[in-house]
Amino acid sequence: MKKLNWGIIGLGKVAETFANGFSSSSNAKLLSVASKDKLKLEKFSSIFKIEKNFLFNNYEDLINCNEIDIIYIALPNVFHYFWTAKSIQNNKNVLVEKPATMSVIEAENIKKDLIKKNIFFSEGYMYRYLPQIELILKMIKDNKIGDLVSLESNFGINILTKKKFFIFNRKKKINPNDRKFNKDLGGGCIYDLGCYPSSFSLLINSLNNNKSNEFKIIDIKNEIGETGVEIDASANISFNNSFNAKLNSSFKRNLGSESTIKGTKGSIIIKDTWQGDKVILNSDKKNYDEFNLGKKKNIYSYQIEKLSEDVINGKLHPNYPGMSIKDTIQNMKIIQNWKNE
Repeated sequence: MKKLNWGIIGLGKVAETFANGFSSSSNAKLLSVASKDKLKLEKFSSIFKIEKNFLFNNYEDLINCNEIDIIYIALPNVFHYFWTAKSIQNNKNVLVEKPATMSVIEAENIKKDLIKKNIFFSEGYMYRYLPQIELILKMIKDNKIGDLVSLESNFGINILTKKKFFIFNRKKKINPNDRKFNKDLGGGCIYDLGCYPSSFSLLINSLNNNKSNEFKIIDIKNEIGETGVEIDASANISFNNSFNAKLNSSFKRNLGSESTIKGTKGSIIIKDTWQGDKVILNSDKKNYDEFNLGKKKNIYSYQIEKLSEDVINGKLHPNYPGMSIKDTIQNMKIIQNWKNE
């Protein structure tokens, strides 16, 4: 079987987790990495057995490496667009970590570049490839919950306080250089976490009968923290006045990652939308079915395998339900409206 050679630009925590996903992939190999941090290069070389001639301390050297088929860009948010555009201009297929851009204009510029170059592109929402998503989409298509009515989706982790002496909470000191809280690096809970519920709302709305992504965003509530980025955020979206989505995101509340999809005949509850867990189907007959699908040790392996298959087969965009450039643009429209109130 042909194996696709991957390269990674940016070697933070998400890159290391992603890299571990290659261990269970039959059609993909991590060949090369690039970082300006020598210690990170040495660490990746040791853990993932990467040959020295494929370790680069310059991102452009990796982009220009002929042996690389596709690049995963895992830099801080604000650098995603520049290095995605640079990779496309150099005829490299791209998977960029979410959010792919900081604005709708940047996302539309990527689309223009893709048309000129015929290059594969996708944005890294790995949850879309989990077994539970396949099940959920099938349930909706099979009319298990009737016509779609609404969605509520959460992603919130309290990283601003910590417990002290069991019951008392103490506020953590915020590091302004931490990318999550640094406005110049694309920080804020919407870019970091809220983009997941917004992208999920687009996925579920794609099964709506009107199939329209036209939306109105209302009831925006954003709390801005001391570094100038939102630390708690919520919004309601109305898709074509027929399907409504409530999005919740937070750095100060443990909202969890549960989503509930309601229809005219029942509902679907996803206990852990982003990493995979139980799925509960409630019917209008007051009974329910519970599904525990399990998952691979590394959840990124599903994404790696599916996208590698797409590129090997000459696709220019990921198969559904992967994020296409059209999805990226639409999701960025929601995010931009949400952030700018």
